[in-house]
Amino acid sequence: MRSTPKLTLAALPLIALLAPLPAAATEAERAVATLNDPATQDRMADTVTALVGALMQMQVGPLAKAVAQVDPESDAAYIPPDATVGDIAGRDPAYAKRMGNDVRAGTRMAGQAASALAAYAPVLKDMARDLGAQWSAQWEREREAARR
Repeated sequence: MRSTPKLTLAALPLIALLAPLPAAATEAERAVATLNDPATQDRMADTVTALVGALMQMQVGPLAKAVAQVDPESDAAYIPPDATVGDIAGRDPAYAKRMGNDVRAGTRMAGQAASALAAYAPVLKDMARDLGAQWSAQWEREREAARR
């Protein structure tokens, strides 16, 4: 009985990643399409803008008061009772918008990268298969040489 070469075993995760099942391939195609959809990019950016904007307006005074009661030496003792996250983090009215724009740009980049990976997947799959076959053959040659 022939044993499985160690190097081929090491290549199995790569081969598995590059040889998706048809359902996984369909899911990957949907992910690529979603990341490349300008409307989706805008929704993601708008969501982050709204969430960060709301977060910056959240009151932290009551939390700071609780921290100051536990640790009177902490800086929390100096935070005003009506302070917001924005007050503590530093007021920047454009911060939420910049975060949204960064999400939009990051999503576009992720879409482009996913598209490139999808385009190269068949080539990478063939390379992984060939590499596995070469490693297997080399393993057998090395095993035979070691037995002599």
